[in-house]
Amino acid sequence: MKTLGLIGGMSWESTAEYYRLLNELTRDRLGGLHSAPLVLYSVDFAAVEQLQSEGRWTEAGELLADAARSLEAAGAELLLICTNTMHKVADQVAAAVSTPLLHLADATARAVRAAGLRRVGLLGTAFTMEQDFYRARLAAHDLDVLVPGPDGRALVHRVIYQELCLGVVREESRAAYRRVIDDLVTAGAEGIILGCTEIELLVRPEDSPVPVFPTTRLHAEAAIDAALSA
Repeated sequence: MKTLGLIGGMSWESTAEYYRLLNELTRDRLGGLHSAPLVLYSVDFAAVEQLQSEGRWTEAGELLADAARSLEAAGAELLLICTNTMHKVADQVAAAVSTPLLHLADATARAVRAAGLRRVGLLGTAFTMEQDFYRARLAAHDLDVLVPGPDGRALVHRVIYQELCLGVVREESRAAYRRVIDDLVTAGAEGIILGCTEIELLVRPEDSPVPVFPTTRLHAEAAIDAALSA
């Protein structure tokens, strides 16, 4: 099994989910006491969030590229950026190393298409919902991507940074997310992409009238598939 290299800490709450899922999936595939061979580089999210908010994406990309170099030197054979938003700098990170990078949006898009869907709603940080780096990657898989209106986007973003990244899960926020999801479904969404790793701490399949696509799990599943391939 290939050694996985995780660029995490953005936030550590979601990185913990990656660690759990990767090991559970490995156990399920291989049985017994098997767990995933991996190395983790966990960054300080406060530093990354400041670069995000100030629009200093090249510096943020270099920070993650340094992490990728460290993981490669530690023996990683496949890299994962354990956050949707920081896939904005995925090309910069991939260019810094020879180890392949498994893109989260590609894994998600393949799952959506395998489900026979084409028009999806996207929830995530404001960066992910409003900028083109993520939506365009999904569109390259022939997906039609819808995002909430301005008020919905502001609510989704606020809950991520002020609650979920701090490990706070509130029922009132779950109810608010349900309303945003319902609006997307009314607009024609056939499925909902949970395009921020922390959202999976809040939104459950039963919170949506259409299928949800949890990007953390889908990324982890794709990583295990790749790690076990010849």
